Amino acid sequence: MKVLHLDTNHTLIIEQLTDLGFQNDEDYTSSKKVIEAKIHQYDGVIIRSRFTIDKQFIDAAKNLKFIGRVGAGLENIDCVYAENKGIYLASAPEGNRNAVGEHSLGMLLSLFNKLNKADKEVREGKWQREANRGIELDGKTVGIIGYGNMGKAFAKKLSGFNVDVLCYDIKEHVGDKNAKQVLLKEFQEKVDVVSLHTPQTPLTQNMIDASFIKAFKKPFWFINTARGKSVVTDDLVSALKSGKILGAGLDVLEYEKASFENLFNRSDEEMPLAFKYLIKAENVILTPHVAGWTIESKEKLAQTIVDKIKEKFC
Repeated sequence: MKVLHLDTNHTLIIEQLTDLGFQNDEDYTSSKKVIEAKIHQYDGVIIRSRFTIDKQFIDAAKNLKFIGRVGAGLENIDCVYAENKGIYLASAPEGNRNAVGEHSLGMLLSLFNKLNKADKEVREGKWQREANRGIELDGKTVGIIGYGNMGKAFAKKLSGFNVDVLCYDIKEHVGDKNAKQVLLKEFQEKVDVVSLHTPQTPLTQNMIDASFIKAFKKPFWFINTARGKSVVTDDLVSALKSGKILGAGLDVLEYEKASFENLFNRSDEEMPLAFKYLIKAENVILTPHVAGWTIESKEKLAQTIVDKIKEKFC
């Protein structure tokens, strides 16, 4: 079987697939049009987020048997059309769930203890202890929206912090020893922290909007290591200004481009007002879609894809 690699990944993918008898070709620079002209020669594709695999691409890939997406989600692939064509889809949420759990916890602790603000001030010669008095996670109620691989990993990290962990998910019976599953009404009545761990789907797009935020009984802290398009940024900023959201840790943004490497990059005149607010707010932490982007997860993601292809085709 011939495999075309469209993004660079950990070298173990090509090494192990070669050992399994696959022929591996690499093309990390050609346009989508050029790739479509030759994709009929291949049985498999390995991709991260370089471009969208849509109906046109799939129709051109007449012999395609699998698509390996080295990442957690499959939103850049027309999954329904691919599956109708009999193409096997493999993603790797198992590969970076631990990294996402640690990053989410790190953001939360940093917000609670004003670490970014305090660090900046000390470097500027300011020694403001009272202004940087933090709060403790102990005794708080943490709410997790989306209790799959990422949500469960975050809940596991919280297990030693003496917190109550609630989860809300459209799937039933996903709660476990680390999180109690509740209905949305109870979730919005009790939580002090909301951490988002949902995939990008039509149901989750613009899910965190003004009406959703208003329904929470208490002001809360917000963490998003999932997908930027799940949050209406203008509404998030309004809630930060009003105090309904006490602070936010955002690893993803509504504005970022599809590829992990090509983050928000516009002139000041073109920059949305909401984003201008976020980059200046002391109670907001921003990271460039790296929650699942560790040295260890790079290898784990690659290994997960190889294992799934091996199980399916060898």
